[in-house]
Amino acid sequence: MKLLVVDDAPQMLKAFRDILESQGCEVFEAENGEEAVEKYAELKPDIVLMDILMPKLDGISATKRILEIDPDARIIVISAVGKSGLEDECLVAGAKQFIVKPFKVKELLNSINRLAKNPAR
Repeated sequence: MKLLVVDDAPQMLKAFRDILESQGCEVFEAENGEEAVEKYAELKPDIVLMDILMPKLDGISATKRILEIDPDARIIVISAVGKSGLEDECLVAGAKQFIVKPFKVKELLNSINRLAKNPAR
């Protein structure tokens, strides 16, 4: 499975890479929303793990742009921001799932596997 991980924190990118590569996933990284949109168009990953608060282009805007490129894109938003209504805003923008940081590795892997098996969720 090919995954694009989008986060502006280098330690989060490394953590995601370590977790996902240990599961046999091919992992690509982007450090902001603009880079995420470019890499999505180039790589066409199976699933995107998207942070919200990032420089240049936030995760919600990047989600919308990716879905303009590919309406079937599967995006999981993973954010430490617990702002009221944020989860709904992300889902309305087109994200398939929302996970709050800090997350449990099992929760992350279950979400990825569920989305891989059933793209509508």
